Amino acid sequence: MFRLKATAALAVITALALAGCAGGATEATGESGRGDRLTLVAIAAPTSYDIGQGAEYGNRSPYFQAVFDTLLQKDAEGEIIPWLATEWEYDADNTTLTLTLRDDVTFTDGTPVDAEAVAASLEHFRDGTAPQAATMAGKEFTAVDDTTVEIALPAPDPSLVNLLSIAPGLIQSPATFDDPEAATNPVGSGPYILDAASTVTGTTYNYTANPDYWNADAIKYDNLTINVIDDPTAALNAMKAGEANGLPLVNNDTISEVEASGWTISSNELDFHGILLLDRAGTMAPELADVRVRQAINMAFDREALLQALQAGYGTLTEQVFPPTSVAFDPALDDTYPYDPEAARQLLADAGYPDGFTLSMMSTPAFQTTFDLVGQQLADIGVTVKYTDPGVGNFITDMLAPKYPATWMSLEQNPDWQLINFMLAPGATFNPFDSQDPQVDEYIRAIQLGTADEAEQATKDLNAYITEQAWFAPWYRKQGSFAHDADTALEMWPTNSYPSLFGFSPKG
Repeated sequence: MFRLKATAALAVITALALAGCAGGATEATGESGRGDRLTLVAIAAPTSYDIGQGAEYGNRSPYFQAVFDTLLQKDAEGEIIPWLATEWEYDADNTTLTLTLRDDVTFTDGTPVDAEAVAASLEHFRDGTAPQAATMAGKEFTAVDDTTVEIALPAPDPSLVNLLSIAPGLIQSPATFDDPEAATNPVGSGPYILDAASTVTGTTYNYTANPDYWNADAIKYDNLTINVIDDPTAALNAMKAGEANGLPLVNNDTISEVEASGWTISSNELDFHGILLLDRAGTMAPELADVRVRQAINMAFDREALLQALQAGYGTLTEQVFPPTSVAFDPALDDTYPYDPEAARQLLADAGYPDGFTLSMMSTPAFQTTFDLVGQQLADIGVTVKYTDPGVGNFITDMLAPKYPATWMSLEQNPDWQLINFMLAPGATFNPFDSQDPQVDEYIRAIQLGTADEAEQATKDLNAYITEQAWFAPWYRKQGSFAHDADTALEMWPTNSYPSLFGFSPKG
């Protein structure tokens, strides 16, 4: 699907053939109690193992989690827990975060994971081109002593602790920063070591357990293989042939088929699907500057029918972009825009468009059913969609250029401050027109600089306001489904689209 946390458009790039090691047995072996091999399917390969260039989570997280540690970690409940850093504390004004590091960790090149290495790695990420590099902009990193790192912030960043548990918190050996081989032969301190000799870049990635890993009990398999298969049919065929122990399901309409094969489905809900009404000032589509038009578009969609048609009913209807885990979430907001084409047409007439208007949007053959249904439902209220196919490789680029006033999209519902800086704030990635509203700006300032109570209330008010102002037209939160075989147990963590490697274990 098109989604960005993990560099969007992962599910619609050219299909890759299954290659390399077949699914290994997951029975416990030897005194270690580990399984022999865990074989997983992923829908995209890493662009680079150098964290300054390619580090990201989402659908590419297992590659990076295998070879690198993060400073902090999340548990099965989504709570932040110690990892390389055992303690963390802010100063009084929340502009300096002090981290205390473990003193018993080494990179696989034998060098210590000390404060100097951590500070250098954080700088390398900040100064690089990885998708989330901008989240570290303006931050300074200082090694106070061997086990203490200070992060100085230009202003409070409520998302920082969470960021240190995902891509921005990955720690790479500084000795590899200028080594071109780091892109394909990483050096970290993670639970596995990439077997570069048997790895086929872009297709099959093989790993062996790190014999010196500081948290040996967390390693459940002696070997790990990740095969890249972005074609859903090919992935299902690999499953049926016993060539994988686990794979993400791109389409939920295959769940019954997967379960009939004796596999188990683990799930979470991270992404919302719907329409991004990007040009809220009407610079490209003047009609979208009127809130009544944006509200009419929301009322055009039969969300329940869309969920059934596009996801076989697997998901939860929603009309807000903040997730249920957010303090901003309000169940009442999900009843803001009932499906009512007649009322939507009246809103358009009130806004001065009794005969409707034409709206330019993108489409792609990979999700043609989605685009057909969007066009049909908008046509029912008088909005004619003029579709252009920019090509899969240009879908995100053209959206963010920006070249279109609105688009269908699937976006991850991040924690609050990340979501704000991902979708809402001026300069946010998915605010390509830099839409700005004084009321929104006021809420954002209160969230960043106010007391805990003020920030919580402002977050709630912000969600209610952008829902009322129809900045987006969400339909549902899609059930993210991961299938795993009878030999493999999985504790599905709620905070990433791809399961944590630490959540897999052999049965028996």
